[in-house]
Amino acid sequence: MLYILTALKPEAQAFVDKYKLTKSECRNFTVFTGNNIKVVLCGLGVYNAKLAITTIINKFKPKIDDIFLNIGICGASKEYKIGELLEIGSIIYKNEKFTINSTSSNILTCRDSEVSKEGYTIVDMESFGFYDATKEIKNRYMYKVVSDHFEPSKVTKDKTKSLIFNVIEDVMGKVNI
Repeated sequence: MLYILTALKPEAQAFVDKYKLTKSECRNFTVFTGNNIKVVLCGLGVYNAKLAITTIINKFKPKIDDIFLNIGICGASKEYKIGELLEIGSIIYKNEKFTINSTSSNILTCRDSEVSKEGYTIVDMESFGFYDATKEIKNRYMYKVVSDHFEPSKVTKDKTKSLIFNVIEDVMGKVNI
């Protein structure tokens, strides 16, 4: 089974449209399900991401070979192109560094609020929650798609969905699905 965590509905909607997933609820979270795939919509923030994944783990009791994937948009410096897919290797949260994949050099800073100024390289708001909830999971991955250069007001629902939809095949290939 592939468990995918997204924060925003347009991120999840890209997978719903691509794989014709059906909607259900799991506690306070929306889950979209298809053949060997569950997409969990957690909402913004570290707390929501951790709670959503913990809820899914407790409810569905994943097998050792199941895969957990966090995918979503991120703000990034101008060295990255809008639409660029980034595999995240490490997360910085509250000035502490956590490694999720030692083969990737991309370091993401997880913040508790939107960032609208330079000073970071890659930023999101959920990554640490996913990391923390999946510490015991062998097969876990994090991919982010650059949505803006620290201009969150320019990110629309349609743009978000399109950015994620455009990288689904690449991501599925990278996680061997």
